[in-house]
This record gives sequence, structure tokens and C-alpha cells, in this order.
Amino acid sequence: MFSKKHQKHSRVDTLVGSNSQVNGDLHFTGGCHINGTVKGNVVADSDSGSALSISEDGTVEGGVTVPHVVLNGIVRGDVAASQRVELGATARVIGNVYYNLIEMAIGAEINGKLVHQPEGQVPLLDSKRESESGKESPVKIVSAS
Repeated sequence: MFSKKHQKHSRVDTLVGSNSQVNGDLHFTGGCHINGTVKGNVVADSDSGSALSISEDGTVEGGVTVPHVVLNGIVRGDVAASQRVELGATARVIGNVYYNLIEMAIGAEINGKLVHQPEGQVPLLDSKRESESGKESPVKIVSAS
């Protein structure tokens, strides 16, 4: 689905299994894969080169602030990626997406705004500062399949 040059983030240091639920914030470095549910924020340092992947069965009920995000599941909160966001065909975001680069497959759904953040700038999740730095685009993308 995604080109091979973007699959370099396949290392998994942290795994939330399909029968697991995390209640609280999840802070990690390296690679993290979520098959289960996280009820809290998922965070990695913006300069760490960390990557998060969320499977079709994975859910995050909170914000995501990770340099590289590959989403195929559901995020109920804002997604902020200082490097890249990849949304698969089954991806659902109920919140805003702050990105430097974005790739979306047909069928991905965003119920919120797309806000571009220039390279090297840490995504801003504070709504007061949002309009000062990013280019806002109200968007709702829904597959017509």
C-alpha cells in the first residue's frame, strides 16, 4: 500500500496487544505498535525519530504527538506529527491533524481540520496559537465506497 521507502519504521520496541487496554498516557521512544486500546495520550519526543503504527483494530482515545504516524485504526483526539502522517484506507481521526507531510489512502476519514506545520516546527496543539502558525483547512473526508 505504501511505498517501501516509508516502511523504514518497522522496528517495534513497544507493543499494545489486541487484548490489551492502557489507561493513561503512553510515552515511548523508537517504534510503537498498537493493536489494542489506549485511553490516554500517546507521546514521543519530536526530535527522537520515533514512529507509531496503529492497526485496523487499534484505538487511541486521546491525543497523538509522534514524529511519524502510520494509522489504520481510530484516533479520538488530535494527531500531531512533526515529520509524516500516513493514513491507510481504514484510518479514522475524530480530531485535528497537524502534519508536515501527509499521505492518505482512499477511504481514510478525518473529522476535523488539517493544519500544515512547516518542517522543523513542533506541531502546535494549543488552539489559541493554531491560527498564528499553521494553514488551517476545515476538512471532512469520507469515502464514497
